[in-house]
Amino acid sequence: MKKIVICLTAAVFAAGIAGAQTNLVDTMKKENATTRSANSGFAEEEFRRGVQSYYRGSYNEAIQEFEKALSYLPGESTILDWLGKSYYKAGIEGSALQQWQFAAENGYGGILLQNRMEIVGERRITQPEYDYTQHYTESGSFPNVNGKALIYSQPISSLANRDGTIWVAAYGSNEILHYDVNGVVIKRVRGPLNGFDRPMDIIRLQSGNLLVSEFAGDRLALLDEDGDFIKYYGSKGRGEGQMIGPQYLAEDSYGNIYVTDFGNCRVVVFDPDGNPLLHFGAKTQDFAGFKSPTGIAVVNDRIFVADSVRGAIYEFDRAGNFIGNLVNEKTFARPESMKNWGDFIIVTDKNRIVTVDTETGSTFENGRTPRGTSQITSAVPDKNGNLIVTDFKGSDIFVMSKMTELVGGFFVQIERVISDNFPQVTLEVRVENRRRQPIVGLSEDNFLVTENKIPVADMKISGAANNNDTADITLLIDRSKVMEDYAEQVNTAVREITGAMNGKGRVTVISVGDMPVTEYTGSPENLSTFSTKALKAPYTDNAALDLGVRLAANDLVNAEKKRGVIYITAGTVSQNAFTKYSLSDLSAYLNNNAISFSTVLVRQEGMDQEVDYLTESTTGKSYYVYRAEGLSPVITDLIALPSGLYQIKFTSGQANATEYGKRYLPIEVETYLLNRSGKDESGYFAPLQ
Repeated sequence: MKKIVICLTAAVFAAGIAGAQTNLVDTMKKENATTRSANSGFAEEEFRRGVQSYYRGSYNEAIQEFEKALSYLPGESTILDWLGKSYYKAGIEGSALQQWQFAAENGYGGILLQNRMEIVGERRITQPEYDYTQHYTESGSFPNVNGKALIYSQPISSLANRDGTIWVAAYGSNEILHYDVNGVVIKRVRGPLNGFDRPMDIIRLQSGNLLVSEFAGDRLALLDEDGDFIKYYGSKGRGEGQMIGPQYLAEDSYGNIYVTDFGNCRVVVFDPDGNPLLHFGAKTQDFAGFKSPTGIAVVNDRIFVADSVRGAIYEFDRAGNFIGNLVNEKTFARPESMKNWGDFIIVTDKNRIVTVDTETGSTFENGRTPRGTSQITSAVPDKNGNLIVTDFKGSDIFVMSKMTELVGGFFVQIERVISDNFPQVTLEVRVENRRRQPIVGLSEDNFLVTENKIPVADMKISGAANNNDTADITLLIDRSKVMEDYAEQVNTAVREITGAMNGKGRVTVISVGDMPVTEYTGSPENLSTFSTKALKAPYTDNAALDLGVRLAANDLVNAEKKRGVIYITAGTVSQNAFTKYSLSDLSAYLNNNAISFSTVLVRQEGMDQEVDYLTESTTGKSYYVYRAEGLSPVITDLIALPSGLYQIKFTSGQANATEYGKRYLPIEVETYLLNRSGKDESGYFAPLQ
């Protein structure tokens, strides 16, 4: 199958940086610049040191070097650009925008710099993780034919994977297909020897296994994560655990499985091992009974079921007791699948996609297909901020994206250039959308790396941080006086969290007292008998949380690509907790360096809004120390966070232009995915000779 990669034609990325420099010295050779030329040598040396400090992750040092360079050449645009990037990585976004604005006023940067400023400015406004009032439009598709060869027939549902790939159940061709982000088929699965019999829906269970409903086979097929068959659940009939035409699937937090049974007009429930538990949906005193149950979703263990004839969504508890109407009858024309999106549900209804708020029942139309013959049977959010949509009648799979993402494109950042083995060069490139969501699953085909607009040689992706299974963490331990009563809870938290690391990664322990104190750095195995009695920082009424967070982040900037701060606290903050750094600067520093901030609460009394803000604004989560499932998920959740960081290696074509390591070598990276793209331009120095 030929993959679709369409370059975005918007001027935002076609223009690039107007008048991009090939050498910093070139920017200093201007008319009437006798004094400028005298200072240029000093500026060049400070600039080179600043670039090297930036790539080492020493952003404060880089800021000082660039400011020194500007003292010799005030207003030099290239230096202003780099100073802005250093402020951005240091979490001081207001100063970053100011420096970029100075450079833009000098005529530097063009549309690419303007786009960067716009994205950073937008991100400073706190936005909800799930904003269901978004309009989506088609941005690409995975055709069902390649020439005259049929690839699939009648796609009916899909499942997004954490690595950016997707599974698609093809009803007509009796298979499930594994696609990469570019629409290339990685694998086809046709079931056991007897094959699938009209696969209808596919979900991933908590175990990691896949579950497929077979509409004509009247059963559920359990597969491992690679699609290999394990066993069947259920059989044909009207008894307990039997079905006639099973359709859509869902799972609750206990691992119980719910399937809408079309032929019997009910919902059938299995336990995690596939044993029948119960069924519900018949007429009762307060419920009229299903006429045609279709989509089903479980949100916070509340069971929601759509009825395609009545056009409504009903709510039940886990025992099958009717709770009430979430969405009234005749709201939908013919609802099909329902898929979770945070606390919302995405519903497909003929040719349109609608999001439903599970708290209020309010609906919002996110998009629709222009095709009159469409019958959308599923819309699933993927890991790259898109909706993967299956059109059963049109026999098409297409990707829908937000209009703002299509126009603005990706936010691409060259975070590090490693040139120690020049002319062999390694880039670390981060790709995100405008809302900071990482773009995962990209390959060499999605990148174009150039030097002075000339493609580099031997380019390949040597690693993607999203696939990493190791994380480095910093444990921040609150030393407020309220914590004196919770020493045992702190001991439990540290031991469980570090034990869940299985000896991999590095742990730093920092006490947050009047001044933060680094108590330990090393292997997690050495903390199996941790005790708060060994901590040096005393309890205090004025725990400096801002300094603690800043120190913790400093420690993680050059750590593993999967990294996070875990704050063990009672949830309260002192009056002087944020005197040196503001909450916005701290969250920016964490976010701009891909560091999550999670909290482990030693008591069940909630937390102050400052701690809640840091947790919510940095992809972190909150956990209670004695929760039933323990604290091992703190580490698994951290490792599961998506990362859009890629390591790209290539051979430089500028081996003869380094001027013994003193020449600034430009580098450009463009990223393409379907008809979205993004670009960044930077530069580096070869080693001094």
